[in-house]
Parts: sequence; structure tokens; C-alpha cells
Amino acid sequence: MTRADVCVVACAEAWRGDGAVLASPMGLIPKLGARLAQLTFAPSLVLSDGEATLMYDDEVEGWLPYRSVFAVVAAGTRHVMMGASQIDRFGNQNISCVGGWQRPTRQLLGVRGAPGNTVNHPTSYWVPRHEPRVFVEKVDMVSGVGHDRGAVEIRVVVTNLAVLDFATPDRSMRLRSIHPGVTVDAVLSATGFPLTVPSPVPPTREPTDAERKLIARLDPDGLREKEIR
Repeated sequence: MTRADVCVVACAEAWRGDGAVLASPMGLIPKLGARLAQLTFAPSLVLSDGEATLMYDDEVEGWLPYRSVFAVVAAGTRHVMMGASQIDRFGNQNISCVGGWQRPTRQLLGVRGAPGNTVNHPTSYWVPRHEPRVFVEKVDMVSGVGHDRGAVEIRVVVTNLAVLDFATPDRSMRLRSIHPGVTVDAVLSATGFPLTVPSPVPPTREPTDAERKLIARLDPDGLREKEIR
């Protein structure tokens, strides 16, 4: 078992209980997580190849052209796992720029579909490097909307160190679990704002033997290990 395998399982768990929902994972580890969920505890999960076909274990099972995705989004039957260049304690996400938006020091992707995703359906995040410059007190620009700005549903944030959620009275970020070999202090020092910390903090679930074999089959070249930074 590796840290990357734990992260794949943690991403898979984000879709547990969603039912027949279109999973839109962005990044290799979230994609592996969605496929693992589909092949184990969430067989009704719908997974796109990112273009126009719906896949089940490398077999085409349906057709969903991009123009039809917006109807799925508007109906709320989608759960996306996006990345975040910055994220704050309420789940506001930035993938647009670093620095003031009038004159940023670094241009990133732009807001892309983040506003619509966060407003219309559940959203989770994958952060391969948990560090203070990502987990910031205030994002430089709001791309994805957080809990303090509207009635949104930010589910979980999976990182290379931990799983975080928003199960607090004010819907601010909470430490849900820490990955094997990681300490609470390591997570706190890598986060640029106070976290709610339960006592005790449970460990993130490790993959079963069957899940490890599935992950190895889905990623035979071990590319997931390169995504953990």
C-alpha cells in the first residue's frame, strides 16, 4: 500500500451513496477513485471519458455529448471533483489567478466551470500538495463558491495528507481523517487557517486487498505515484 493508493480510496469514498450520478473527476487520482467506486460499492455511478462517451470498466455504455452535460449540471445530478490552486476555510476555491485580480502576479486557468459547478451540484476537491499557499485565509479570487457565499454543497477536500470536510456549525473546514504516517500537527502546519479538529482524529481508510488489486489494474504503470507531490 502507498500514500497514492490511500488517496485513490479517499477520492472514491467521496461518491459513496450518490447513486446514478455523473461523476466528473479532474486529475488522475480522482479519476482512479471514481472508477474504483464504480467497480466496487457504486455500480450505478455514471462516469464520462471527458469527451462524449460514458464508460464502465473501459467499456462504452452510453453517449453523452458535451452539449448535454449542461442539462445534467442544471438538474443537479452531477458530482465533480476539481482541483484548487487556493482554497479557504469555507471552501471558496481559486483556479484563476494569484495576486489581485486587477493586476495578478500569476495567471492560472481562469474560473472555467467552477462557479456553475459549485452553485448547481455537489463539489469536492483534490489537492495533491497540502501546503499553506494552497490552504489560505482568503483566496485571491473566488472561482468556486464556498459555504459563506451561498447555499452550496462542498463535500470533501482530499489531499496528500488528509481528508477534510465542512461538518461544523458554520460549515467551515474540519479535519476528517489523516492518512497513515501523517500527524495532526503536520496537517495544521500545512494549513494557513485554523481547522476544526475532532478528538481523536481517525485514520483515513486503507484500501482492501481487492481494492489494491483493482487500483493496480486500473493504473498498471503506477502513474498515480507521480501525482502525489
